[in-house]
Amino acid sequence: MGTIRESDRKRVCFFIKKGNANIFLEQLQQFNELIKQEWVNKGNCALGFQPHGPRVILILDNASFHKCQDVLSRVSQEMTNFRLDFLPAYSPDFNIIELVWHSCKEYIAHRLFQSVDELKLLLDRLLNQGELVIKWYRKIKNKGNNHYIAA
Repeated sequence: MGTIRESDRKRVCFFIKKGNANIFLEQLQQFNELIKQEWVNKGNCALGFQPHGPRVILILDNASFHKCQDVLSRVSQEMTNFRLDFLPAYSPDFNIIELVWHSCKEYIAHRLFQSVDELKLLLDRLLNQGELVIKWYRKIKNKGNNHYIAA
């Protein structure tokens, strides 16, 4: 599961075994804590995070666990800085994170790994530590129409 900040293209990716509502909520809580920590590291008071911290718009596909009523209510109560926006059905080409996935898949294709842990270490370096070079102006094709994602 991954996020990308549009302003500086910072990526945060989590490795999950299976997508479900509980895991999705846990990842959102971890992501919220990362954003809060960035806020505090800039010299802001942690207590001011909810009312004055950055606003986060999360663009999500239509996976059923993204729209689970329990998740939606917990996000609105506990993560008031988050706004969840959903893509139209079958339109992953509108989601900028798809460029990250595509570039990553190109990089790891045709490589052999001795273990899942070796693959995870490489993915962490590529996705979270910024080693992956992404072609931001690439034309992406998927189930929907073709779109260019401008940098």
